[in-house]
Amino acid sequence: MKTALLVIDVQMGFVFRDAEGVSRSCSEAEQNIGALLSTFRGQGLPVFHIHNDDKAEASTFRFDKPGGAVQPFAQPIDGEPVIVKHVSSGFVGTTLEEDLKTAGIERLILCGAAANYCVETTARMAGNLGFDAYYVSDAVWAYESTGPDGVYHTAEQIHSTTLSNIHGEFATVVNSTDALCLIV
Repeated sequence: MKTALLVIDVQMGFVFRDAEGVSRSCSEAEQNIGALLSTFRGQGLPVFHIHNDDKAEASTFRFDKPGGAVQPFAQPIDGEPVIVKHVSSGFVGTTLEEDLKTAGIERLILCGAAANYCVETTARMAGNLGFDAYYVSDAVWAYESTGPDGVYHTAEQIHSTTLSNIHGEFATVVNSTDALCLIV
């Protein structure tokens, strides 16, 4: 089964959020994304980068603002497609589905940020579109949040709930070590 890595929204806006001290989960996510990138590239396997160019004026994730830049370790290299999206899903309003199908991709390994936003939304759509999707639990991260009911949720709770929501319904949740076993 032809497999591709989707690296979703690994942009500087998250580095800035971390620098502000916002509590987040999975401190090893970037290291694991780097390992996935290195392995895919080393084996000549396809890597697709999905970047968020949010059109909201106040958004950090606009290409015309520093937060829209890609984090240095996740920069695309020559030949790796870059899909630009303006909403949470990498599939909505983009050529991602067509590009994957044209390349004969059937299996997707998903990583990036944030766990409960763009990676989750893209994983849900991948599963709905019939791709064999794998959501890499230790190559994503989430941030703490307070719900509209005033209940505080830790970053770890949000991360765990996201994995629970995705697994078995839209994707298979695996760790980065198991994800790498899918491609060898």
